[in-house]
Amino acid sequence: MSGLADLTLGFIPLTDCAPLVVAKAQGFFAEEGLEVALSREASWATIRDKVGVGALDGAHMLAPMALAAESMLVPLALNQNGSAITVGVKLAALLREADPEAMAAPLVTAQALATVVERRRGQGAPPLTFAVVFPHSMHNYFLRYWLGQAGIDPDRDVRLVVIPPPRMVELLGSGEIDGFCVGAPWNAVAVDEDLGEVLIKASQFWPGGPDKVFGVTAAWADRHGDELRAALRALIRASAWADEPGNHAELVALLSRPDHVGVEAEVVARALKAEIVFHRDAAGLPRREHALWFLSQMARWGQVGPDADLSAVADRVYRPDLFREAALSLGPVLEPAQVFADAAPPASALFDGKAFDPADARGYAASFAIGRTS
Repeated sequence: MSGLADLTLGFIPLTDCAPLVVAKAQGFFAEEGLEVALSREASWATIRDKVGVGALDGAHMLAPMALAAESMLVPLALNQNGSAITVGVKLAALLREADPEAMAAPLVTAQALATVVERRRGQGAPPLTFAVVFPHSMHNYFLRYWLGQAGIDPDRDVRLVVIPPPRMVELLGSGEIDGFCVGAPWNAVAVDEDLGEVLIKASQFWPGGPDKVFGVTAAWADRHGDELRAALRALIRASAWADEPGNHAELVALLSRPDHVGVEAEVVARALKAEIVFHRDAAGLPRREHALWFLSQMARWGQVGPDADLSAVADRVYRPDLFREAALSLGPVLEPAQVFADAAPPASALFDGKAFDPADARGYAASFAIGRTS
């Protein structure tokens, strides 16, 4: 008996649940004295609600979801990159016909889509429908930013709906949606089934950009400090293991199991290749500037009020101190310097080159031609 409480941790069937799956399968949780049950959940709303009421001790979580919920803490980032914007094959053909030059560019903007949206408006056709996984998600802000950069208002020129990740491909195939923004491996699944075409990956939208986190409630962290530290140590070791190229075949086999992501191993492998980062480049560090960028987008789209103190929210929810405490005790698993924020590589610019100043997140939010800041 370790004296530590048993834990139940939730996850959504996505490639970036890997640190939780690996920590369980490789015995990293057990080596920390933790008995952990993993619970595959149906939607992000379920994850939020179950963590909030204590039915789950912690979970694989959308970073903005944690920032939007006053009770959550983020002591670990789970990955960089991994999501993408995919459209159905019929829409992809229309885009190519409308603007072949834009569609042939190395980095595909929404310029061709803007032409199609305008044509449909002129024809009196209904707006195109795009799906995201949750209102407070990197995927929502990724899609909105990409649309807005081309002059498409995501609230007026297209229709946005929320769909759980595993249902995206099914609804794209049935024609109920025209495109989506979701994490791996569901974009690769759509391509594999000849239903969709990836237009832009997260690694192109924002190289090294943030994505999922490990989240717990502040109340749970207060009551279970030892369990949280042990879980973080196990998850950091799992993230390092998942990044090792020599472990990828085993990782793919683990993720493709029906009780985890449940798709063909070949598709998981394709989605992992040269895209998702779990550990290197200080990927696990919950970075304040990432929290402030998410909050800037929440302000841009009217999800937080003008009086909210964005810096205070970032400092309350993102807890690099908890990450450092766990990481420093792991010795050679991490380069010691990587546990300090000022040792992490500087954040890259987004695809449009627009600079983000974390000291002026509200000014950044208000600087876009399309937004809901006033």
